[in-house]
Amino acid sequence: QVQLVESGGGLVQVGDSLRLSCAASGRTFSRYTMGWFRQTPGKEREFVATMYWIDSSTYYADSVKGRFTISRDNAKNTVYLQMDSLKPEDTAVYYCAAGGRVIVPDRSLSYDYWGQGTQVTVSS
Repeated sequence: QVQLVESGGGLVQVGDSLRLSCAASGRTFSRYTMGWFRQTPGKEREFVATMYWIDSSTYYADSVKGRFTISRDNAKNTVYLQMDSLKPEDTAVYYCAAGGRVIVPDRSLSYDYWGQGTQVTVSS
């Protein structure tokens, strides 16, 4: 069982940066692939980024590639999402997810555990 708690969301201006954190409970955090998704009202949850536990390889949605960076600190049981050059279309609730066996990283069904989400609002 893994419990995830996101933090770091808030209201920022266009072009600003924000770093989200996701603290995980559980002794086997290092063996979970960690992902970030986001969702806006009336839309499906959208893939943002993933980092595989086995080789730390990363994958990003085209919409955030070059602006967002996913990282993890296994000693702190925490995964981060560094978001730079934020745009109004990045406004969403951001969710952290953990998967024990993630075959397709951009599918929400690939993940076993989810956090409660943190709101990010980018104002123009």
